[in-house]
Amino acid sequence: MSTRLDYNQVAPAGIKALNGLYGYVMQSSLPAVLVDLVYLRISQINNCAFCLDMHTRDMLKKGQSIEKIALVQAWREAGSLFDERERAALAWAETVTRVAETGVPDEAYEAAGAVFDERELVDLTLATALMNAYNRMGISFRSTPQALLKK
Repeated sequence: MSTRLDYNQVAPAGIKALNGLYGYVMQSSLPAVLVDLVYLRISQINNCAFCLDMHTRDMLKKGQSIEKIALVQAWREAGSLFDERERAALAWAETVTRVAETGVPDEAYEAAGAVFDERELVDLTLATALMNAYNRMGISFRSTPQALLKK
């Protein structure tokens, strides 16, 4: 895979705006580990190699177990490996990411609302929208995963 263009160089103000939202999300009351799990799951759904590589590395650096990282894609079958808030966040991120298919049903909203307060739910949705935007940039312009740069 070769990079089509470096969007950071082509549109730095636009990327700065996205990065501003990233900063907001990281300053929110949502735990960083929960946000990282959501980012990884969204990147799995969208098949963004650059983001999958980056989020996996980030989670390993933050001390997350390889078992937890490996089972993000199958979190529903992972038993107690994911706590209630993580499961709710992953479910919400999936339905919002697949909005064209799901329409984000009332049941999903109610389930997420039972675990997150209104501000957390908005922040989680912003995080989901942000990662979907980053995935679309990475995939569209073929951002090269770090793993491929070492070869």
